[in-house]
Amino acid sequence: MDRLIYTAMTGAKHIMEQQANTAHNLANVSTTGFRAQLDTFRAVPVLSESMPTRAFVVDSTMGADFSQGALQQTGRALDVAVQGKGWIAVQMEDGSEAYTRQGSLKTSENGVLQTAAGLSVLGEGGPISIPPDVNVAIASDGTISSTERAGKPGQANVIGRIKLVNPPEESLVRGDDGLFRVKGGEAADADPAVRVAAGALEGSNVNAVEAMVNMISLGRAFEMHMSLLKNAESNAAKAAQLMNLS
Repeated sequence: MDRLIYTAMTGAKHIMEQQANTAHNLANVSTTGFRAQLDTFRAVPVLSESMPTRAFVVDSTMGADFSQGALQQTGRALDVAVQGKGWIAVQMEDGSEAYTRQGSLKTSENGVLQTAAGLSVLGEGGPISIPPDVNVAIASDGTISSTERAGKPGQANVIGRIKLVNPPEESLVRGDDGLFRVKGGEAADADPAVRVAAGALEGSNVNAVEAMVNMISLGRAFEMHMSLLKNAESNAAKAAQLMNLS
């Protein structure tokens, strides 16, 4: 009886956690550059002094879906979408390095190139500063150049180059802020093979239909586990009645 209770109880608990992750994915279906979180269940035996007779269910986070989302043309000069594998390096408030594919960039009041969330975009020598009153263009290798807005168009001046990295996917971990980092906290090296598309943004790679079907499936699985608990309670009550008769 206790085996059934352990399996049903832990199964229902971790189904709720996986349901929360699925809802989180679905809520970010329109978030630029979002990577869906992947989950799976696994059975773990209960270790005790005697022989293991019970097993419980654990929701194991496999990682993230690193497939590319659809590109959306915006025509905005400071919008960039990473093509294929790769990441844009940003600087956190504590000076550490993190990685994102959210390419909707802007300039701060001090002219520093930042993400929409206000994080400084890293270049080859640190944060990139954009001069005032210039037209900006971003090349496929991340090189940023500028031309004067006033007067006749002149020669383009190179401002800097966005740090584009491509560390192994198995070495990346997602933080609570949605940004990815390399395990151990070290900074990834720039990869010259990473390319970006200017005037475009990458959409989320969450499949809304698949996420909704998964939510329905998890809901039914939760109901099944609760039914098992009710059956265990009923069986225990009937067994107690039989013991009283004897």
